[in-house]
Amino acid sequence: MKRTHHCNELRPAHIGQTVTLSGWVHSRRDLGGLIFIDIRDREGRTQTVFHPSDLPKELFECAASLRSECVISVTGKVRHRPEGTNNTKIATGEVEVGVTGLEVLNMAEVLPFPVDDPEVAAKVNEELRLQYRYLDLRRPEMARNLRLRSKVATATRVFLDEQGFLEVETPTLFKSTPEGAREFLVPSRIHPGQFYALPQSPQQFKQILMVAGVERYFQLARCYRDEDLRADRQPEFTQVDLEMSFIEREDIYALIEGMLKRVWKVALNIDIPTPFRRLSFAEALNRYGIDKPDTRIGMELADFTEEFRASTFKVFSGAIANGGVVKAINAKGLAGATQGQIETMTEYAKSFGAKGLAFIKVEKGEWKSPIVKFFNDAEKAALTQKLAIEEGDLMLFAADQWLTACEILGKIRLYCADVLKEQGKLTIPADQFNFLWVVDFPLLSFDKEQNRWYSSHHPFTAPVAEDIPFLTSDPKKVRGQHYDIVVNGVELGGGSIRIHQPDVQKTIFEQVLQIPPDMVKARFGYMLEAFRYGAPPHGGIALGFDRLIAILCGTLSIRDVIAFPKTAKGTDLMTDSPAPVEPKQLRDLHLELKVAKKEG
Repeated sequence: MKRTHHCNELRPAHIGQTVTLSGWVHSRRDLGGLIFIDIRDREGRTQTVFHPSDLPKELFECAASLRSECVISVTGKVRHRPEGTNNTKIATGEVEVGVTGLEVLNMAEVLPFPVDDPEVAAKVNEELRLQYRYLDLRRPEMARNLRLRSKVATATRVFLDEQGFLEVETPTLFKSTPEGAREFLVPSRIHPGQFYALPQSPQQFKQILMVAGVERYFQLARCYRDEDLRADRQPEFTQVDLEMSFIEREDIYALIEGMLKRVWKVALNIDIPTPFRRLSFAEALNRYGIDKPDTRIGMELADFTEEFRASTFKVFSGAIANGGVVKAINAKGLAGATQGQIETMTEYAKSFGAKGLAFIKVEKGEWKSPIVKFFNDAEKAALTQKLAIEEGDLMLFAADQWLTACEILGKIRLYCADVLKEQGKLTIPADQFNFLWVVDFPLLSFDKEQNRWYSSHHPFTAPVAEDIPFLTSDPKKVRGQHYDIVVNGVELGGGSIRIHQPDVQKTIFEQVLQIPPDMVKARFGYMLEAFRYGAPPHGGIALGFDRLIAILCGTLSIRDVIAFPKTAKGTDLMTDSPAPVEPKQLRDLHLELKVAKKEG
C-alpha cells in the first residue's frame, strides 16, 4: 500500500477522507472488543481504531496479535475522536482513523527495551542502547535530535553560501603530523611501510586553499583523533570548518556571531543578542578560574594578594612571597556544606598540587574556621566587602602561583554551582545562552618536563604583530591572534589569524618550537613552499558541530546527537568494532601484528 499521509498530518479538515498510513506500532490497547493502535512514523503518530464489524475476522485477529514496533500499513476513514477523548499531547489528537484495511509489512520480535515510554527508555543502560542503536533512534527524543541536526546543518550551509563561501571537500587520507593529538594511521598497500593519517582537522588544506585564491572556504568536515574519550569527545567528529582571506579578527567575530544568531533562530526560535561579550584570557582566569567560563552562575573570583601580603597566616603570606597570589570565592548559601562536599573540594585543590583547601563558614553570625584567628580586622573587612559576605555563605581560598590558584577555584566554583542547583538555590533558565569570545591568549606555553615551548593553539597561529620581536628573546611575552567562542561554559570552537609569511612560520617551527629543519621540511615543506608564491593574510575557525547540536538539544553528551557514536572506550557495540582482520589483509599491507596475549 502506498501511504497517502504521514502520521503527524491528519487534522479535522481531513475528516471523511479515506487515507492510508504506514509506520510502526507505537502502542496497542484492547478495550471492550475494540483495538486501538497508535501508528508512528518519523513525523509523529496517529490513533487508529479496529472494530470487528469493519474488518474481516482474520484481519481483526491479526491486529490483536500485533506487538510494539511491528511495521504495518492501514487504510481507513478519518473521523472525530469521541467527545472527551482528545489527546492534546499530539498534533493529531482531535482525530482517529477507523480502519477498514490492514497489511502487516513486518513483524517485530520482543524488544530488548521499550521505545514508546520516554521515562522507562531514559533509564535503559547506555551500552544496551548503543548495541541496539537502530531501536534507540526510534525514540522520539533521539529522532528529534537527528532532525534538529539536519536542520542546523542546512541553516549553516545557507548562511555561509549567502556570505560568499565555497564548500570544498578536503582529503581524509592525509600525512602524519604528530605535533598535535594522537592520530589514526592507515597503512598503504601500494607503498609498503608507509602510512596515511586520518586528519585531525583540515587545517593545512584550508590554508593552502587560501593560497589558491579560494578566499572563502567552508565544509562540515569529518575529523579524527585517537584520544581518550569523554562525554564531549568522539574518535570521529564533525566540525564547521572555515577560512577567509584578507580579514582581521573582527571579521571572524562578526561572521560567527551572525551564523550562530541564524542557527539559534532556526533551531530554537530564540533571538540571541550580538555582538558577543569579549574577555581576555587573563580576565577569564582572574574572574572565573577557567578559559571557557560559564557566566550564568556568578561566584566570581576575587584577588586578596595585597590584603594578605603581610598576613600572620603564613600559608597566604608565604605563597605571596614566592611570587604567588591569594584568591577567594563566596559560595553563597553553602555554609551548610557537608563534610563529604568539603572533602570533594579539597581533593580538587590537591589535584592541582595544593596541600589542602582553606575555607570559612559563616553561620549564626560567626566565622567558623581554624584560620580565622590569624586574620586581623582589616583583612576581615576586605573579605566582607569584596565577597559581599552574608549569613550562610562559604568562603573558599587558593594561595598558589597565579594560574594554579585560578584553576583550583575555577574547578571548585563549578562544583559549588552544581551543589547549589541540586539544592534549588541556583536556578538557570533553560533558554539562557551566554555567549562570549575569549581572546588575547598567550601564543606559547612552556613544558617543564620537556624544557621547551609549545603552541597554545597550533603552530600556524599568527603572533600579534608588535610581539614578533620577542619570539626568540622572550617567548612568554608573545600574544597570539587566536580566539575561542564559548557559550554557557562550553567551548564551541576556536580559531586564529594565521601566519602567512614563510620566514615567520619557519622561525616558529625551528627556533621557537625547536623542530629540526629536516623534520620541518618533511612535515610542512609543501606549506612553506606554497607561502613563497603569494599567500594572502588569512584566518579562520572551527566549531564543534556535535557540541553545538548537543547544546541546542539540551543534552550533556554528544553521543545523543550522533547517529552511530562510539562508547567511552572507542567501540561500536552495534557492529562490534574495532575487530580483527584476516591474515591475508595484513599480508597485503605488509604488516605483522605483535599483540601481547591477554592473561587468563
